[in-house]
Amino acid sequence: MTGKLAIVTTVATLAAGSAMAQASGDWTGFYGGGQFGYADADTNASGVDGDGAIGGIILGYDYDLGDWVVGGGFDYDWSDIDLSGAATIEDVWRIKARAGYKVNPQGLLYGTGGYAEAGTDNLGSDNGWFIGAGYEQIVAPNISVAGEVLYHEFNNFNSSGVDVDATTFQVRAAYRF
Repeated sequence: MTGKLAIVTTVATLAAGSAMAQASGDWTGFYGGGQFGYADADTNASGVDGDGAIGGIILGYDYDLGDWVVGGGFDYDWSDIDLSGAATIEDVWRIKARAGYKVNPQGLLYGTGGYAEAGTDNLGSDNGWFIGAGYEQIVAPNISVAGEVLYHEFNNFNSSGVDVDATTFQVRAAYRF
């Protein structure tokens, strides 16, 4: 019984320490969660555009440098955005870097950018880039919520001659380990 009590006490102490670190504004560590929002896509082809819901999963790691936080992450979103009957954007994934300033111990204002790939139902997929900004707030021990705006650009989508740009607005929630 003493051994089990020692294990339970150790686990509880580690969990409480992790929770207190997050509550005190230490952003260092892994996170995972989900996001949901709206996407607006435009092309250089006359009359070919679309918008709709987008949402998916987020994974990443942040490192706290005091007033500043840097990190990297991966997002994968599902969508069903009809581009005026020419194609449907089915998914978007991103590899991202981010850096931000802590406006308070639990609030982070950040910029982000990186590599993106979009997939369609009949035009295949193509890679591009994105840039954006967001605000993330720790709302409970190990839980954060954020709002993020990203601008994406895909030039000559899959050698089709069509340039695609998209703006996404998403709300994110993460569990921070």
